[in-house]
Amino acid sequence: MNPVFKNTLAVIIGLFVGSIANMSILLMSSSVIPAPHGADVTTMEGLKATMHLFEPKHFIFPFVAHAIGTFAGAATTALIAANNKMRLALAIGAFFLLGGIVNVCTLPSPVWYNVIDLVFAYLPMAYLAKKIVTSEE
Repeated sequence: MNPVFKNTLAVIIGLFVGSIANMSILLMSSSVIPAPHGADVTTMEGLKATMHLFEPKHFIFPFVAHAIGTFAGAATTALIAANNKMRLALAIGAFFLLGGIVNVCTLPSPVWYNVIDLVFAYLPMAYLAKKIVTSEE
């Protein structure tokens, strides 16, 4: 298979797998840690209006979803890619980081969470995924 085509396919599949992992964790999070009483998490407007009700425990699953989603996407990409595995895995991390930055700018979440999420959930997870799943330098 043509390496350019294979790498493009690897990135597309990695983004898909990472997004599915992220959304799956976020969807199941409310069954493990319920939203605060009175919080409307079904719409972006409701989430913005009730974000002040959220406690630190409510930010665990979003962080885990971002980290595991990025890890899954980067690992998938690194496994499928023909070459440039680290670059492509980090590209997945950068894509999800961009989503995290948009999220930080959109939702009024606490500064401590924003820092932890942006610093630890994206590029480090993409790097770790590549290092774990392949031996190529």
